[in-house]
Amino acid sequence: MAVPGEETDRPGAVHLPVLLREVTSLLEITPGLIVVDGTVGAGGHSRKILEAIAPTGRLIGLDRDEMMLDHARRQLAGPHVELVQDSYSELASVLARLKLDAVDRILVDLGLSSDQLADTERGFGIQTGGELDMRFDRSSGMSAAELLNTASASELHAIFEEFGEEPFAAGIASEIVRRRHGAPLQRVSDLVDAVESAIPAQVRRQSEKHPATRVFQALRIAVNRELDHLQTALTETFPRCLKPGGLLAVISFHSLEDRAVKNAFRDRQIWEPTTSKPIVARPNEQKINPRSRSAKLRVARRITPELRRDIP
Repeated sequence: MAVPGEETDRPGAVHLPVLLREVTSLLEITPGLIVVDGTVGAGGHSRKILEAIAPTGRLIGLDRDEMMLDHARRQLAGPHVELVQDSYSELASVLARLKLDAVDRILVDLGLSSDQLADTERGFGIQTGGELDMRFDRSSGMSAAELLNTASASELHAIFEEFGEEPFAAGIASEIVRRRHGAPLQRVSDLVDAVESAIPAQVRRQSEKHPATRVFQALRIAVNRELDHLQTALTETFPRCLKPGGLLAVISFHSLEDRAVKNAFRDRQIWEPTTSKPIVARPNEQKINPRSRSAKLRVARRITPELRRDIP
């Protein structure tokens, strides 16, 4: 996600980091720290973090998407950088391989990259017209097309309703099942056509967003099990991997993610929030980068054992 005046000329990637200044400030990035970027993407946040922790700090960047790691490798290099293809929910095993017990800071940006949205091969973006894949890691798991063409109407209904909060979930699910009897849904245009035909024309005309936006979000979340990874990380992985007194920052982009972060940070045996409410992008950033409008940043400190009894 974009931030004004930052990284606009990076070759090979179009994605820009959201809330960059706020992240580096609230994470209290200083020289010598061990920092994990759990969704390193094109390296926008990590590049600034790496500069701030130099010369003795260490950066560990994780991403499930090999394409994004390729972008990151062009931006991040040196003896103090480790880039790993894995989920942030698997950070404990990654640290074990690196012979580390815990780290000082963790950042997770849950937003979909502009580079992923522009990828014409995987179908993340409604306008791409590509195949319906939507997997971050194409080497494993079920693609969006496979899910659409095998799940029952009730299963699709549940996915669209729970992960997309789609009010027309039932009708869209029924229309998908009806259409796939004639031919499987394989491309972005197949899904877009099915969604548009299931939503009343008046609703489509009045909507500011594309009528298929919620369905695409829901499918991507389901295919990649995004909320499962987030919940595991918040309740198990990050508390285990973050040093006492260390800081965790999470940038979310829809209510389901933000709710999970907010609820996790309520556990005062583990977390002490350092942001009383979510930090949002400033007006100038939102103007230059519309994708930043939905970004919410929450930060919390890992409670040290001696402070636990003092936190209500």
